Amino acid sequence: MDHPPPGWIGLTGGQNHGPSGVLREVLIGKIHNATVTGAEVEYVGSIGIDSDLVEKADLWPGQKVLVVSNTTGERLETYIIPESAGSGAITMRGGAARRIGKGEEIIILGFALSDEPLEAKAALVDSENRFVRYL
Repeated sequence: MDHPPPGWIGLTGGQNHGPSGVLREVLIGKIHNATVTGAEVEYVGSIGIDSDLVEKADLWPGQKVLVVSNTTGERLETYIIPESAGSGAITMRGGAARRIGKGEEIIILGFALSDEPLEAKAALVDSENRFVRYL
């Protein structure tokens, strides 16, 4: 009979994955102080992000992200759809466009499961959503 490797957890309990004993959801990438450039309610849903910024923040198309409005305090989860590189586009779509609107300042946060600390890429952008520097 094959046995799982040491540290592996099955559905029946026991030790968790990896040496730390638990998988944690940790920040992997962040786009800081972005400005929403558009809001399209008539869309299935998502957030469109300039693909250059997606890459700079080490995020992926289709990845779930937390979007936080610095303007209103609103928070929501959605997924990334890449926009044209260099466009500066940050577009709220679907129901999310009813909660966070054009002109709001936002932070976009992506997370990953890990059994050890990760170093997140935090990309600061200017008022036109152009990369300024890493935080």
